[in-house]
Amino acid sequence: MSEITEPRKHSSIVQVGIASLIGTSIEWYDFFIFGSAAALVFPSLFFPKIDPFAAQLGSYGIFWVGFLGRPIGGVIFGHFGDKIGRKTMLVLTLMMMGIATFLVGLLPTFSTLGYLAPILLVLLRLCQGVAVGGEWGGAVLLATEHAPASRRGFFGSWPQAGVPVGVILSSVLFSWLTTSYSKADFLNIGWRIPFLLSIILVGIGLFVRLSIQETPAFERVKQTQTVVRMPVLTVLANNWKTVLLAAGAFFVVNGSFYLYITQIVSYGTTTLKLPASIFFNATLVGAVVSLFVLPLAGSISDRIGRRPIYLAGAVLTLVLAFPIYALVDTRNPLLILLALCIGQFGLSMMYGPQAAFFSELFDANTRYSGASLGYQLASVLAGGLAPTIATALLKFSNGASWSVALYLMAMAVITLVSVYFAVETRPAVTAEGSLVGD
Repeated sequence: MSEITEPRKHSSIVQVGIASLIGTSIEWYDFFIFGSAAALVFPSLFFPKIDPFAAQLGSYGIFWVGFLGRPIGGVIFGHFGDKIGRKTMLVLTLMMMGIATFLVGLLPTFSTLGYLAPILLVLLRLCQGVAVGGEWGGAVLLATEHAPASRRGFFGSWPQAGVPVGVILSSVLFSWLTTSYSKADFLNIGWRIPFLLSIILVGIGLFVRLSIQETPAFERVKQTQTVVRMPVLTVLANNWKTVLLAAGAFFVVNGSFYLYITQIVSYGTTTLKLPASIFFNATLVGAVVSLFVLPLAGSISDRIGRRPIYLAGAVLTLVLAFPIYALVDTRNPLLILLALCIGQFGLSMMYGPQAAFFSELFDANTRYSGASLGYQLASVLAGGLAPTIATALLKFSNGASWSVALYLMAMAVITLVSVYFAVETRPAVTAEGSLVGD
């Protein structure tokens, strides 16, 4: 376990926590509205010449390209984040994400550009992926490297809370737009509004991020002249097992999340023949639940350790996989809401302490690269492919949701095994009862 240096006396951890929360909320909002559009409008707008099933797979394929870009972003921004600093990289990722998202809102569809339209959509989605790939590592280090050792789990959960905030923003907008516009108007102009609004949010995010200071941990790396020449290669040479365990630990968190907020929308509207608003509203309430669970789980991990709370969340996800989809299959809006709240509760138990857990696995001079690699490698195979794999499973099982439940359980097993073999990273307790590093 590597130690993270104590924050400077004049640093405000609350100010840093708020800044990391605002920035990640904006980036995840940008990333998630693409998922909603991929489930609802991209198949017909960018793949109108093929059958609906193939169009849906094509749309999710473009959605997955964002996850393909995430390890690239993790490597690039992790490298420079460990050499130049966390703050600069966070400003660059926010600008990159905002511009790419805004351009999606301006992009002509297949009817205007033909096959060039989905190609351009792929490129913009790749830019989104690269940006968010560099975002997460910097944002969580901003919080955990400023926090005292005894509160890393709690304050590390603040940038994690940017995920449900982004979900809430995107869900509210898409729910409102799908009910306020006719289907034709929504396909024509309504879906573009969330993407175009991104440029305003980016301006707010940049103002906030430019006001914060570099982390004390990285400043100490510079002062002690321990900056590593090639941080990514150093991590892979010395800590490759840790990177793989981190990726496995994130597997079901990432995979289940995109089943709950993206794939389940298309499943509900195409297989169950229910209005999309039911699932957007359920996703919204589930995100609110997550907002409460994340800091609670992070705080508990400061007391009992990262692994126990993480393992508990993985077990809960495993045993409730079938009940969650059984509740969705009732077609009852209240039971669907309950199902997604239960799902978000389980994954939030893991995601809350994850920032501190991953950060403490690596030394300060390679921490941005190491934490980003573990996180983003899982995103390619777990979250990025989850909607596509689930859609294919439903196709070959004649729409039976048990096939997706089994898939969810398999991902949970991967996470359980990985966390079991990972080391506990919570700082040790001294004889006086305080934490080492406090």
